[in-house]
Amino acid sequence: MKYGFDNEKYLKIQSEHIKERIARFGDKLYLELGGKLFDDHHASRVLPGFQPDSKLRMLSQLSDHAEIVIVISAIDIEKNKIRQDLGITYDMDVLRLRSEFMDRGFLVSSVVITHYNRQSSADAFRQRLHRIGITTYVHYTIDGYPTNVALIDSDEGFGRNDYIVTTRPLVIVTAPGPGSGKMAVCLSQLYNEHKRGIEAGYAKFETFPVWNLPLKHPVNIAYEAATADLNDVNMIDPFHLDAYGSTAINYNRDIEIFPVLNALFEGIYGENPYKSPTDMGVNMVGFCINDDEVCCDASRNEIIRRYFTSLNHFAQGDCDEQEVNKTALLLKQAKIDIDYRRSIAAAREHATQRGVPASAMELADGTIITAHSSQLLGPSAALILNAIKHLAGIDHSVKLIPQSMIEPIQFTKLNYLRSRNPRLHTDEVLVVLAALSTTDSNCRRAIEKLPELNGCQVHSTVMLGEVDHKIFRKLGVGLTCDPAKKPRLHAQ
Repeated sequence: MKYGFDNEKYLKIQSEHIKERIARFGDKLYLELGGKLFDDHHASRVLPGFQPDSKLRMLSQLSDHAEIVIVISAIDIEKNKIRQDLGITYDMDVLRLRSEFMDRGFLVSSVVITHYNRQSSADAFRQRLHRIGITTYVHYTIDGYPTNVALIDSDEGFGRNDYIVTTRPLVIVTAPGPGSGKMAVCLSQLYNEHKRGIEAGYAKFETFPVWNLPLKHPVNIAYEAATADLNDVNMIDPFHLDAYGSTAINYNRDIEIFPVLNALFEGIYGENPYKSPTDMGVNMVGFCINDDEVCCDASRNEIIRRYFTSLNHFAQGDCDEQEVNKTALLLKQAKIDIDYRRSIAAAREHATQRGVPASAMELADGTIITAHSSQLLGPSAALILNAIKHLAGIDHSVKLIPQSMIEPIQFTKLNYLRSRNPRLHTDEVLVVLAALSTTDSNCRRAIEKLPELNGCQVHSTVMLGEVDHKIFRKLGVGLTCDPAKKPRLHAQ
């Protein structure tokens, strides 16, 4: 895997920058954490070399002085919104995040349910949290947010929200995903802390968009593609341009909320310590890219991957054509088409030749590996076997798993587990391969090559099941699938 990001440099300069920001304020700092504190797979995909737990490792240095507040939107609870990289709902991820943070020595003080309007699903989730001893608060939807500053900055606005009790000088506000209302929680706390005589500050720790990269840099376009369901739009920060005469990149929600933050700070301190939304951030990731072309290539692949994700969502009825049209437009902005991703053409050509579903993988050195569906294996399982055989230098004619072992598994699936598909999935193949590796040197050599699939790109000519998605995700493989139903793309 080619690397384009210096992770060690990032850990050093990012932690120093956050410490400087904490020292700037008095009694308390609310640090809004955008993106993922760990499991940040998007960042590791578009910035090869970025470790998914980098932010957590960096903030662990401050754990004795910090506590974490987890935010979830009542709207996302009601919609059963799923975190795509893990395949679990946001409400389940709240519990997972809490457990992961606590296991790493962080204090998790509470959960805040935002956009609350007495939704029954939100009430049920809150009761569930209470039963297991988790403190919860609710923050309400404010009419006219974020433009009605007079209402927001009043006792009928932020003042109506529950006051979150915190005990440590650094409060990290995080969430399962974007659009949860983290910034509004921080601003609400600034308002309510001030009413109680506590001087509090605010900063934003968000990786994307990267403020010191160009607006149409592939890394920034990939962020827009990742948030297509939220309709986020990267923009030149007009406040930063006006204050400093220099260009910085931010996104619409931060720019829209800045007048609220400005009014709130003026009410508390008499002036706003920040002249622009970009000033609020502490992100140093743009200074740690050491091979721009590697990151551009990875980001272009990510844009295509997100486009196919939206196509699949549309085919499953999980989004409308607007999301698909937006990701299609982003392909044009990045000046690429789907042929940029070599595994797509290879998989489709192989499927045409064989007349059955097929898949293809581009390895780190550019080698293309193909596979197709058979009576014994699905295209994904066959592809993984072909790829690790190639990496291990095992001749393609060698059968790592004998048919005599596959047939009993198929019999069990069909007759005892009532499966309709007799073919072995990726997880089943890997378990069998692991068992054989204790006695078969070829199987052992092959399975030892699995880590080398990290960062490889795969395309399937059919939509895959959740099991295959999870296996590719765990292996660090970028996956795209042809949809079962294609939308009618609007001319842009």
